[in-house]
Amino acid sequence: MKQKQQVQTNTYTKPERAMYLTGLFGQNIIYNVIATGMAYYFQSVIFLPAMAISVIMAVARIWDAINDPMMGTIVDKTRTKWGKCRPYLFFVPPVVMVTTILTFVNKQYSAANPGWMNALIIGWAGVSYILWGMTYTAGDIPIWGITSLMTENEKDRSSILGLARICGGVGGGIVMLTVISVSQNLGNTFKDKFGLSHNDAMQWGFIVFCSALTVIGCLLFECAAFTKERVKQPSEEKKSFKDNIRIMWNCKPFRRVLIAGVIRSPMNILSIVAMTLLSYYYGDINGNGQDYTVYMLILGGAIFIGMFAAMGVIPHLCEKMEKRTVNNACSALAAVPFVGIFVLYLIDGTNLMAMHWVAVMAVLFFIGGASIGACQVIQSIMIADCVDYDEDRTGYRPDGVFFSGQSFIVKLGAGISSIIQGAVFAAVGFSGDAVNAVNNAISASPANDFMFATAPQFEKYRFGMFFLISIPSAVGFALSVIPMLKYEITNKEQARILAALNEKRNGAAPAEPAAEE
Repeated sequence: MKQKQQVQTNTYTKPERAMYLTGLFGQNIIYNVIATGMAYYFQSVIFLPAMAISVIMAVARIWDAINDPMMGTIVDKTRTKWGKCRPYLFFVPPVVMVTTILTFVNKQYSAANPGWMNALIIGWAGVSYILWGMTYTAGDIPIWGITSLMTENEKDRSSILGLARICGGVGGGIVMLTVISVSQNLGNTFKDKFGLSHNDAMQWGFIVFCSALTVIGCLLFECAAFTKERVKQPSEEKKSFKDNIRIMWNCKPFRRVLIAGVIRSPMNILSIVAMTLLSYYYGDINGNGQDYTVYMLILGGAIFIGMFAAMGVIPHLCEKMEKRTVNNACSALAAVPFVGIFVLYLIDGTNLMAMHWVAVMAVLFFIGGASIGACQVIQSIMIADCVDYDEDRTGYRPDGVFFSGQSFIVKLGAGISSIIQGAVFAAVGFSGDAVNAVNNAISASPANDFMFATAPQFEKYRFGMFFLISIPSAVGFALSVIPMLKYEITNKEQARILAALNEKRNGAAPAEPAAEE
């Protein structure tokens, strides 16, 4: 009997992996300039009303529901000598750079402004943010979609997705830990050197530093284009937008991942509100009070160390256990630390800067960060599995449209988080001129006076901040388990699918080499 010939599966090289991860790192710098920096900028620098921010986010997310699968359809229809994802990785980053900078070019909202001026300020904030979202999507879908085209080997794909989440987390962490403090320091420098008012100086500090971060992010983002698409397209058939919406919904495993990601989206509130909490509760944002850098390093560091640890472990854990089991366990356990954060606030809400409480908070933030990191990696791995699942089932490979679902989840998560933030801050009155008044009160406070943390008049603001970073995330994580209870793709089934697809592509039974080290 003639033995069946085996061939090596096509996979990426070490230099390609390095270029891809560098690009992903840069892309996440840009994303977090908006996700972290702009949220604070709108709320506490140009003083947009909280409800106006919520409306902007709601409109943007409604448009994303159309725009993201539309862009996924365009990617899946693309046929060039570079492939279907790489062309966008060459040409989109400079456009994203421009639209990112434009979101910070605005005036300050104030009750003293004419009504028409405030309307224009809010209008431009909305238009520029939606325009940024459209251009960002044009790069986000290809940079994630190409992971399922760079290799035919499941282990290599899970590995690069885990590393991608780590590199993205590092890029995001750098922005989160620097964007507010460095922008404020630049603002103080501009104030002293050019005689600007405090508010104008703070705004210029943000514009200059966020623009610098964006330019650096764009240059690094370009590196992702220097990869190679290796997975052969099974068909030259091009689906319409309507067809792809049907494909997304009819793929049950993908539908479950999408719904779970939407339900879990309030976890993004932690990154949006964390810097607001640190700068107000743990220190004087204008430099006259206690320096909050130590607290930022302890609590922010705990989040990111937890995220990176989980991102590194999860791909290996998914090889040993069912992905569904790992996902559901991480989601269910994630609710515990977030509830714990709010319980600490109820116990001693004006004294959480004490180091024994900071230590407890750091542990909770570590576990919460690990949960977020784990769920992000599993989500990407599952979406890539769903691409293979649908190709095996239908003969059509929907890389672009399925990873548009991930882009949609990310932006919807940021939008839902901003909407919840806006609603809570509006309910407690932390909005517009009230934020400016708090800033002025803190600026006038004596050195080392934790005015915001202890003053009775700010109790409702403190309550709103601690509620936001805890309860919505806890509820979202717990409920996200429900749609994933019957996730269809087992590890054994995924191995069978990949073997069948590789045999079809290569004309022989595939071997399973690891990526080049």
